[in-house]
Amino acid sequence: MGTPATPAVAGGEPPAALTLPALVDGAELVGEFKNSGYREPPQLVRLPDGQLVRLPPLLFLVAKALHEHRDEPGADVAQALDRVAAAVSEEAGARLTGEQVVYLADRKLAPLGVTTYSDGTAPAPVKSDPWLSLRWRVAVLPESFTWFVGGLFSWLFRPVAIAVMLAAFAVSEGWLLTSHSVAGAITTAIMNPLSILLIIGLGIASCAFHEVGHATACRYGGVRPGVMGCGIYLVWPAFYTDITESYRLGRGGRLRADLAGVYFNAIFVVGLTLAYLQTGFEPLLVAVLYVNLEMMQQLLPTLRFDGYYIMSDLVGIPDLFKYIGPILRRTLLRRPADARLSELKRWPQVFVTLWVLTVIPVLVFQIGLIISQIPALVAKDWMMMRRLAAEAAQGAGALQLLTSGLQIVMLILPLAGVALILYGVGRRLVRWAVRYIQGPAPQPMPDA
Repeated sequence: MGTPATPAVAGGEPPAALTLPALVDGAELVGEFKNSGYREPPQLVRLPDGQLVRLPPLLFLVAKALHEHRDEPGADVAQALDRVAAAVSEEAGARLTGEQVVYLADRKLAPLGVTTYSDGTAPAPVKSDPWLSLRWRVAVLPESFTWFVGGLFSWLFRPVAIAVMLAAFAVSEGWLLTSHSVAGAITTAIMNPLSILLIIGLGIASCAFHEVGHATACRYGGVRPGVMGCGIYLVWPAFYTDITESYRLGRGGRLRADLAGVYFNAIFVVGLTLAYLQTGFEPLLVAVLYVNLEMMQQLLPTLRFDGYYIMSDLVGIPDLFKYIGPILRRTLLRRPADARLSELKRWPQVFVTLWVLTVIPVLVFQIGLIISQIPALVAKDWMMMRRLAAEAAQGAGALQLLTSGLQIVMLILPLAGVALILYGVGRRLVRWAVRYIQGPAPQPMPDA
């Protein structure tokens, strides 16, 4: 095999010394993405920050061989590269040279943050910016806590416990709908600021318990849950649990982790119902309704809620949103199929196409519905602000002012959310238009 070329350095400087590329510190070779929707099963690498990188088998074999040969003597890098190439060639069934290993490391693996470059420099941090994802995340509870709390509740995933809890939830829901008037309880709660704050507090507790469910499902499946924290989804505060490790599981384990949050919400509803039977405190019924609305929201497949991840793991494709553009171009503009679509198996292609063609009209309808309500929301916000100012001038209590302020915030959030969504969509459209006008980027001239 030929000796790999030493990477050249611009500006007439001496060429950098050739080193053996290595897996970045903290990266982990996870292995095959089980039950995927791709024609060629991808391999996963976990980066130090927890992100997962999907690699084709050949690149994964290169990264694996580089990691296995990381202790080769540094004085004979060329021979070490040849040994790496020989190991990859044997496993892949295709002849590879040391030069090609350097090329794949520098042009493919290092830009993804998987390996260092052949001159020894570390790759730049890879920033992931999925569309409509959780932002400004702050970790609050460490992995040790999620592992501990997952162990406390893991018995809830035993088949007998699941059957008992789901039966209790069904009985609670049936009893609530047939035996009590929630409308009357809502009217009573609205008139009492303390009841409103209690309902909001119980709703927040239900969201936190929802995240405990995701962490518990990971531990029950045999993988380690990550940190728990909070962030901003669109404009709404939201809790999150890092369950990236669930991708080590098969389809069943991933779906269990996705559904675990709603399952724990159902358990929370059972607890609220039992508390009401003991106390007769009507705001608890409103809290049950509140949690039911949370569960319905989480099961929506249009945004990155649990329903979206259920669809994603069911079909075996990690990010459904990135296929919106290719599918719309093929379906509406009659363009040739994008290479990303060709990577998918037949039935996942059909599934994703149906998902895109369903979700886009629903998203447009949702945004249009909210936009149509903007005048009413602005008027209501203004009226409540004036009333809040009048009540403050008349010496209203701190509790009443706090409740009114929270109601104003809840009315303002949808307006801010629509503004941010429209801004994001508009920015992407402008970028697409600029790229379309400028045409394809010029190809680099071949080396002399």
